[in-house]
This record gives sequence, structure tokens and C-alpha cells, in this order.
Amino acid sequence: MSFDRSIKIAPSILSADFANFGLECEAIEAEGADWVHVDVMDGHFVPNITFGPSTCKAIRPHVKGVMDVHLMIAPVDPYIEAFAEAGADVISAHIEAGPHIHRTVQAIRAAGAKAGVALNPGTPAESVEYLLDMVDLICVMTVNPGFGGQKFIHSQVEKVRKLRAMIGDRPIHIEIDGGVTPETAPLVVKAGADVLVAGSAVFKGGSVQNPAPYGENIRAIRAAVS
Repeated sequence: MSFDRSIKIAPSILSADFANFGLECEAIEAEGADWVHVDVMDGHFVPNITFGPSTCKAIRPHVKGVMDVHLMIAPVDPYIEAFAEAGADVISAHIEAGPHIHRTVQAIRAAGAKAGVALNPGTPAESVEYLLDMVDLICVMTVNPGFGGQKFIHSQVEKVRKLRAMIGDRPIHIEIDGGVTPETAPLVVKAGADVLVAGSAVFKGGSVQNPAPYGENIRAIRAAVS
């Protein structure tokens, strides 16, 4: 997984057909997705339960590109190795999920994955400043984590701008998760983001039997930021 700042669209399978995950992953990649984003929720750190390492392992053969795993769980450290073994290319943990995010980042890298840190809307950009030489990705939550389909929180655009200035020339992706649409994507890209997670905005109107709308939706987001 090489680094570049080209805009990447990462559909979240939280909005996919749960009975057809493998085919859904194949369909979104065939229709232009750059990464596949997997939202892991535990019903404790966030008020929803989704899936675990076994699901990631099951879909990994169906994902040709980057599998981007976002852990919205606490505690997080005991599960890092399992997600890495399941095939995650990127593992992101929330800075709010435990007292030792530095140790968590070390554990992700030791497991062989790229390390990401996620920030809730109420967490300031400055909270990751001391981690910038250790991380590969910073995920800015532009909704409160826990559910898909929420409205974009516009105050987070300034956070993206601050992070972009803090990062400088370091090879760190800025990822946006929550409320990404053709209308909101240009705001965060202009501020410095390069990975756009989109759930309902990609999957709406399509299915594994009719995947063409996935491509139309992905192209609409990409056109809005080009």
C-alpha cells in the first residue's frame, strides 16, 4: 500500500446488503471504489453493534484493494491482532477509546497494518499532534460515531484545515467519515482531506443485481472534488 494524496473514495459497507457482503465489495470496487471501509462497532463505545474479525476475514478474498478497518470499540488493544490477521490493511482506533493511544498505535504497526487514529467531533486536532510521526492516517469523524446516514457536522472542516497544517509534508492521509456527499466532499477536500468515506451516498439506489448506481454515485462525489 503506497502513499499518495490523490482523492480516494472509500464506501462504507455499513450501508451495504449484509446478506451479500462479498458481492457488494466486488461490486463497489468494479464501479470505481478505491478502498473498502469497514465500520466495527461494539455497542459499548458507540450505541450500535456491527461485525468483528470473522466478517473481515470472510470479505477479504473479495477485496482486491485496500481494506480500511475503523474500530469504534473499547477496549481496542486486545482485538488489534485479530483484525490484522483477518487482512486489514489499515486499522484505525479512536483516541477516546482508551488511555494509551500511543501504545495502541504501536500495536497496530507491530501487527503489520497501517495505523490510523480517529477523532470524534468533540476532540480537538491538537490531541494527535504528538502522534504525527507514528501514524499513517487520521480519521476525522464528521458525525457522531455509531450510525450511518447522519448529517454532516460543518464545524469539523476547520479541524481538517488544522490537521493539514500540522501534518506538513508527512505521508499521512486525512480521512473523512460521516455525511460525505457531492455537496460536502468539496469542503473537506479543499481543507486538506484525501480519503472520503461514504455509505448511503454510494449505496443508495443500487444493489448487487443492479450495481450501476454505485458507479454513478462514486463518480458524482469524485466529480465534485475534481
